[in-house]
Amino acid sequence: MTILLARNLKVFFLMHVTIVIVNFRTPELTIQCLHALSVSQDSKIKFNVLIIDNKSADDSILQINEWIENSGSPREMKLIENCVNNGFSSGNNVGINESTSEYILLLNSDSLVSYQSIELLVKLLQDNPNVGIASPRLEWPDGRPQESCFRFQRPISELISSACTGLVTSLLRRYEVALAVSEEVSCPEWTSFACVMIRREVFDQVGLLDEGFFMYFEDVDFCRRARAAGWGVLCSPEARAVHLRGGSSPLKSQAAQKKRLPRYFYESRTRYYYRYFGYLGLFTANIFWHLGWTIAMVRKLVDRDYKPNVCEKQWRDIWTNFFNPTAPYTHPDNYS
Repeated sequence: MTILLARNLKVFFLMHVTIVIVNFRTPELTIQCLHALSVSQDSKIKFNVLIIDNKSADDSILQINEWIENSGSPREMKLIENCVNNGFSSGNNVGINESTSEYILLLNSDSLVSYQSIELLVKLLQDNPNVGIASPRLEWPDGRPQESCFRFQRPISELISSACTGLVTSLLRRYEVALAVSEEVSCPEWTSFACVMIRREVFDQVGLLDEGFFMYFEDVDFCRRARAAGWGVLCSPEARAVHLRGGSSPLKSQAAQKKRLPRYFYESRTRYYYRYFGYLGLFTANIFWHLGWTIAMVRKLVDRDYKPNVCEKQWRDIWTNFFNPTAPYTHPDNYS
């Protein structure tokens, strides 16, 4: 009887999940995200939600607190007012440090997920003790899947991206970063952190998200560290989350329109390549990018319908922090 009770208590404890959501001037999206959780609350899991406001300096706190109070679940949801905005990693780390659960779900404010999908991710981790990171299939509101599983970026991946030419992509297919959407459980090298479940043991072993990345590349960096420590990464298409891509960050929409990307993106890119490939690897990545860019420009001369996959001033911005790859990022508030 005692053994059975202890086992039941262990199962209960194992199903405890903390959901961490970082809000920065997206109160409507954050409330939409919380609402999606609340309407699917009939779940076996014990949960709590930590919303970290990254010093939005708007009416985010007022709106979110009001929604929590009226939601009927104020005990399970807590808003933490961060006194600074030090980026995506920093905001999530506040929530991770505040949590005590065995499983932590990092959830973008522009993502909608049900508790049923969260249960599936927990079960995936419970059934696979060597897996430390699990993600759902990301999809658009109409159900179309999004690319959310990837290979690690390598210097030669830059050639594929900037050339944006079928022949180059075919020849270097095994280095292409984005993986095709799978209908089976897959084992990518890294997965999007728009919605991701991580064991606490992984954080205990490899540390928190690197706050040297203001935004972008912190997810691939974390997955690299986790995999180096022996943890696997799984993506389950059975668990699903709607991702309103670009809702919580302007970068996706700027990239789609080929506008200039924010400086923090290139600072993160430089930091990543230097960390994993050294100075020569960073230099090679930039040279490969320019080679691909040259291919794209030549192709544009002969094909007026061709649209290069290059953003404004990218040829220059990829060299950001080249001579000091580990320099602290320039805070967006200080951009001239």
